[in-house]
Amino acid sequence: MASYLQIENISKSYGPKVLFEHIGFNINEGDKIALIAPNGTGKSTLLRILAGNDKSDSGGKITFLKNIRIAFLEQEYAFDPEKTVFRQIMDSSSIYTDGMDEDSLFNYELRVNKFISNFGLVKDNLMKNLSGGEVKRVALSRMLASEADFFIMDEPTNHLDIDAIEFLENYLGHSRSTLLMVTHDRYFLDRVCNTVMELDHGALYTYRGNYQNYLEKRQERVDNYNAETAKVNNILRRELEWIHSSPCARTGKARYRINAFKELKERAEQVYTTGKVSMDSLDRGSRLGSKIFDCKGLTFKYGDDIYLDGFTYNFQRFERVGIVGKNGSGKSTFLNIITGNVPPEGKLSGIIERGESLKIGYYRQSGMSFNEDQTVLETVSDTHLLNQFLFGHDMFNTKVSRLSGGERRRLYLMTILMQSPNLLIMDEPTNDLDIVTLDVLEEYLKDFKGSLIIVSHDRHFLDRLVDHLFIFCGNGIVKDFIGSYSEYHEYMKEYEADQRSREREKAKAASSAANAERPASPKKKKLTYKEQKELEQLEKDLEALGTEKKELESSLSSGTLPFERLQEASARFGEVSALIDEKEMRWLELQDQ
Repeated sequence: MASYLQIENISKSYGPKVLFEHIGFNINEGDKIALIAPNGTGKSTLLRILAGNDKSDSGGKITFLKNIRIAFLEQEYAFDPEKTVFRQIMDSSSIYTDGMDEDSLFNYELRVNKFISNFGLVKDNLMKNLSGGEVKRVALSRMLASEADFFIMDEPTNHLDIDAIEFLENYLGHSRSTLLMVTHDRYFLDRVCNTVMELDHGALYTYRGNYQNYLEKRQERVDNYNAETAKVNNILRRELEWIHSSPCARTGKARYRINAFKELKERAEQVYTTGKVSMDSLDRGSRLGSKIFDCKGLTFKYGDDIYLDGFTYNFQRFERVGIVGKNGSGKSTFLNIITGNVPPEGKLSGIIERGESLKIGYYRQSGMSFNEDQTVLETVSDTHLLNQFLFGHDMFNTKVSRLSGGERRRLYLMTILMQSPNLLIMDEPTNDLDIVTLDVLEEYLKDFKGSLIIVSHDRHFLDRLVDHLFIFCGNGIVKDFIGSYSEYHEYMKEYEADQRSREREKAKAASSAANAERPASPKKKKLTYKEQKELEQLEKDLEALGTEKKELESSLSSGTLPFERLQEASARFGEVSALIDEKEMRWLELQDQ
């Protein structure tokens, strides 16, 4: 396979902090790589260097295969607020559309409109009126419409609702494009990527396979490293005895041994840790009374929009609720209402009764408020906790203004949990948190002795933590589903398949009724022997093709197929679908006779 990208000798530091040093790697055609690392260790910086928006400290070499089309998706998408969605995409696509003939440009516009529709956008809406999630969908529409050979993406699922994530997941999973992306969405990673690349302590490690394989192989690497450290410690003890021995033994030619001892001592102190956040010292929630929230007939309108319509529910002790729904359906608004932060200019009716012992910890999407000139230590003075939250001594004097987005989120999260709440309300807590922090946060929340209300688009996070879901369907409708998100997803697939089946049955019944009302048609001719045999064969072929199509759908959605097999299966899926359409038409013709 062709080498799409070769990296040699790339380094980056900020002051004394080394992000990565003299790293190199290769990406081949068909690779789908997830780049993961703790926040603040250089993932986005590396992508910016690849995009030409930053430079390596050590020079180095970045070589892309000549004539391949490359599309970059950065976390922040620059746009003209006065342009429409369609115009913004088209005007920012000149790198792909320059030199196109009229037919090619027409086809490009069709692709743009298709992705606008698939992402639930309105092409004539002005960019200045869009939410953050909608802006991200505009950026994705531009990227996907380019049909580039190589996609480089920084957090493509951030701020997307679950429907948009699943569409993107399905598209990229079946795409032949090569991918390099930073993501913290573990389901997305597993279903799209075939390789995990880890940036750790300034070095780069590559693991072929899914996320679970990465976890296992990484632990093996850490264990091996620490085993080597144990051996070095044994040697160090012997050398230490020699150092403390008679001064005569350390003169003349033994000087090299003293220097080697110093190097050995440095290596022995390097015990490899997995970098997990420990929260054992935190109080996991103060005492919770029997009453949490009792909501009766809550209705909230904002202008012509209805976000709640007669919502009634009594939240219970130790209940764990996940809240899902499309962007703009009212999830964050609901959290603000139940916490007493009713949005201005809105009209609220109904009753909310809160328990007297309720102590709320509210993690907001936009709730961070720091003194940018303060250091990390000035913001949170407990050095033990700072260490537990991956803020080492070398970061204590770092100003908040210098922290990455993920580091700021981690600091903010710590200030919420330190309050010892007995009800945690979390609005998109997974945005901008790295996978290491997410894993440990999940472990903490599993043992949390209180109630949880979580708005999240992270399906893995929801599956591990909640007992049931509130589905915000729009127009103020909220449905309660008992079970995990994955169970809800399967239920909806079955429900939608059943609805499609019912619609087909209705259409058939309507067609039969219409035919019954028509004047009697001339008597149909009898099938010839040859046509009768053809009809029988068609029925056998359609049954076999239907079975094959289901098997292909299952394989394509498994996320486990190697690239070559994925290509073959995808091509065969198209062939089978076309054959089914062709044979069904012929079957109908013969049936009409």
